[in-house]
Amino acid sequence: MATKRDYYEVLGVSPSASRDEITDVYRDLAMKYHPDRNPGNQEAAEKFKEAAEAFDILSNPEKRARYDRYGHAGVNGEGGAARFHDPSDIFAAFGDIFGDLFGDRRGRRVRQGANIRCEVKITLQEAARGVRKTIEFRRHRPCGDCGGSGARPGTQPETCNYCGGTGRVVQSTGFFSLQTTCPGCKGAGSIVRDPCPACRGSGFVREKVRHEVAIPPGVDEHTRLRLAGQGEPSPEGGPPGDCYVFIAIVDHPLFRRDGEHLMCQVPIAYSQAALGAVIEVPTLDGPRELTIPAGTQVGDVFRMSGLGMPHRGHRGRGDLLVQIAIEVPTRVTSEHEQVLRRLAELEHTHVTPRRKSFFEKLKECFVSTEESEKTEE
Repeated sequence: MATKRDYYEVLGVSPSASRDEITDVYRDLAMKYHPDRNPGNQEAAEKFKEAAEAFDILSNPEKRARYDRYGHAGVNGEGGAARFHDPSDIFAAFGDIFGDLFGDRRGRRVRQGANIRCEVKITLQEAARGVRKTIEFRRHRPCGDCGGSGARPGTQPETCNYCGGTGRVVQSTGFFSLQTTCPGCKGAGSIVRDPCPACRGSGFVREKVRHEVAIPPGVDEHTRLRLAGQGEPSPEGGPPGDCYVFIAIVDHPLFRRDGEHLMCQVPIAYSQAALGAVIEVPTLDGPRELTIPAGTQVGDVFRMSGLGMPHRGHRGRGDLLVQIAIEVPTRVTSEHEQVLRRLAELEHTHVTPRRKSFFEKLKECFVSTEESEKTEE
């Protein structure tokens, strides 16, 4: 009895290879040893089945784990030798891997309906807490007049004579076959001679859909939520597509978001920055107190842990980063001015003199002109 080769050796991959790498290598080997490319070549047929057996084990996480631990004994009876008696069994198991190159031996392929997208706007507070929103979007549904056939009521679509109703045609190119979409029916398998007036022969009409979607806490701008099966119907009777909901978050007047953290700029007085203070800052959960130490500078940032956005899919929240801005008053009382000028003297800081009124300056100007004229006389 011949000893089985190592499955990794059969495919020519390392034991650490990913499933995608294994699939790509298997596809290449299957194309190389495919019976249509090697008619009458028994050695190629055996290698074709050997590669399928190796792929059957290594592409399955559970089987691969047992094989890595116990070798062939761990998957005895589960490999291709027991499952694949001829190439048709392999096509039945892995036909989707070959795509259209060798054709679908199980009949016409059924495609999923197209995906659609829509957008929903939410506030920052809603993004933090989660919310349920009703969204609206448009998609197609089977025409009620013709039942989705596309043919005028009372008539039926005719089977395409070009492809015999399969929607695909096979062209022989040397020693292998190439399957393509039928040019006569565009893959539908049938032809509508008398179109339905309501849907113009398409079999579908547009409709407006309202759907409630649950938006989880912590979503960010452009987060995409998937509504399975809410997309376009399949024109070939397959499963419908999906609807993808893209999140748009309205700008907040106070907070700027940086991932899971929030940033907020808070103005304080010069005296508070110099002497220190306990101030009240806004958060998504309401006002909170923050202690500002003496000597705080413009642009200093203080972190308030756990007051940012929720971690999506995990517990906990980000932080609130409070940036300090020194607020300079535009108007001061005479008492404030005296104190500030005294402070400037203590700090040896040059400040502009007290601003004179327009009329005081005008009076000085006239007095100066008159004195100048007297001097000249």
